[in-house]
Amino acid sequence: MAALQLRCKTKTGQHILTGLNPTSQISELKDKIVEVTKIPRAAITIRQGYPPKVIDISDDTSLLSSLSFRSGDTLIVEENRKHQQEVQQQQTREIDNVIQKQSMNSKGILMRNVVPADNSCLFTSINALMNKGVVDLSCSKAMREIIAGVVMSDPVNFSEAFLGKTNNAYCHWIMNPGSWGGAIEISILSQYFNVEIAVVDTQSCRIDRFGEDKMYKERIFVIYDGIHYDPLIMEPLDPSLPVQTIFPTNDASVLAQAMEIASEAKASRQFTDVGNFSIKCLVCQKLLTGQGEAQAHAKATGHINFGEV
Repeated sequence: MAALQLRCKTKTGQHILTGLNPTSQISELKDKIVEVTKIPRAAITIRQGYPPKVIDISDDTSLLSSLSFRSGDTLIVEENRKHQQEVQQQQTREIDNVIQKQSMNSKGILMRNVVPADNSCLFTSINALMNKGVVDLSCSKAMREIIAGVVMSDPVNFSEAFLGKTNNAYCHWIMNPGSWGGAIEISILSQYFNVEIAVVDTQSCRIDRFGEDKMYKERIFVIYDGIHYDPLIMEPLDPSLPVQTIFPTNDASVLAQAMEIASEAKASRQFTDVGNFSIKCLVCQKLLTGQGEAQAHAKATGHINFGEV
């Protein structure tokens, strides 16, 4: 049986996992990862591909041949921050911090509400925030149609120079379920909903406010880790009250909580630095570096299937 040699990339470095083959069980893979990373077995999370997607390793008895691994692949291994004990500890720290800081909103705690990483996470997040926190995974088509409609109706402002492709080509591209949303789409949705959209970037530890110059009266928050967007919602301290997703733009206390979240996430390296990834377009085989080149290539060609080199 041919050996299955895998690379294991963690925040502390890169390791080679040896002694595995397609008939090895997932439990054996976990043993190898624990050995080289010291990550607790129950807290191991594996991501693969580009954009990196979580691999299901819940069944220890399943064979590695049931997964999409090939010899030479790189696995991104992280310590699962959703591990029950860690979540409870983190929530306790967040509550303590909020209570101790007078600048924080006394009505609740701003928290991340995780949505699926399905190439439409931005649209799912914004839709949820505009609908009282309700996550609707079927909304992305309608959100993409909104964007395409706005772009199509204004070919002067949404020109090829601005979009990086013709107006018509962009409208077809954004309707593709595999196309990612970014700054252009956020700015369009900000204007469409007449709301400021604050993007909390955990890598740069900054907040980019789309629509800030429009003087909107209301603001919503999404958090961005370099690949994925999630909505930020206010969990009330009084459990009988509903969550809050839309905030007055003159409420500086919510901005303070958002900055606190960004600072804590950066300190604990809760972000994905994809700026220096070596990746390849699996459609035309072009070699690219980082998320920026991948997004530019996707917008220029319509190719959306990438893999890490």
